[in-house]
Amino acid sequence: MATLTVAAVRKQIESGETDPIYLLTGEDDIEKSALAGHFAELVDEGLRAFNVERIHAGEWTTGDKLTDGVSSLIDAARTLPMMAPRRVVIVQQAEALLTPKRESDAATKALAQLESLLNAPEKETTIVFVAASVDRRSRMFKLLQKVGTIVECGVIADQADAERWIRNRVAANGVEIDPAAARALAQRAGPDVRRLRSEIDRLLLYAYGQKKIGMDDARAIAGPAALQDDWAMANAIEAGQPGEALRQLALILDNGAAPEMVLGQLGWLVRAKFPQLAPATVPGAVDAVFRTDLDLKLSAGDPRVLLERLIVELCARRQARR
Repeated sequence: MATLTVAAVRKQIESGETDPIYLLTGEDDIEKSALAGHFAELVDEGLRAFNVERIHAGEWTTGDKLTDGVSSLIDAARTLPMMAPRRVVIVQQAEALLTPKRESDAATKALAQLESLLNAPEKETTIVFVAASVDRRSRMFKLLQKVGTIVECGVIADQADAERWIRNRVAANGVEIDPAAARALAQRAGPDVRRLRSEIDRLLLYAYGQKKIGMDDARAIAGPAALQDDWAMANAIEAGQPGEALRQLALILDNGAAPEMVLGQLGWLVRAKFPQLAPATVPGAVDAVFRTDLDLKLSAGDPRVLLERLIVELCARRQARR
């Protein structure tokens, strides 16, 4: 059916309008566990004991166990909700079910029964498969792609995703984090999962024993802002986007780059790109770079301000051409 982000699925859950089948996959076990638990919120808390069922497929390692397991899964999925509009079935360690290690007649029959369920799911039941990794070439994965919704956990698309990832990671350790602190960490680390994981591990170690992490803690362990793309500033100027170009300049300088290095990149942009992008503005752009170079050498102003002025001028020339 579709491939959705974690944020998009959370919006579906909050609206109460979910798809019948989901596969949560990826290497981020905390993200998967948090999202799977969020599906339980489709049912009022007092009725979850009757309408939210959790199944562990990790021990379905033989044909007979797979047969019994699939049978219990089908029974759970076909059971009508009790005093609630929806029933939720969460299948943990689903990789053992979707890509069984051993093939046998019993396993083949069990998987055929599972395929029948997936092709004709109950409208009042949401089935959530949680898997560490799945063979994307397998018949079962291709069927899930056709009839279900695939969710890649651990993929961070934007700052909102990063903030949510931070909150989940901290909460998994029994600690609460101030929203402003989570926002500040997300802004500095960017969408790099490895860097976020490193920052949070350091933060949890620093705040060991605390029940809540605040802005002071985040400031204490924060490293330099993440530089997402060495050429993002030049690309933004090329696209005529001064706001983004200035933001990238700030990241570059905050990351410790020398102003002369930044100017060298801008000079290359004028020489290599402007003749095609805005040929009539090349002389003025070259003059602007030369003037900024001279001002830097003479210490005729704050280097950041001088570079910001140059970027705005280059973007203006690019936009005028457009």
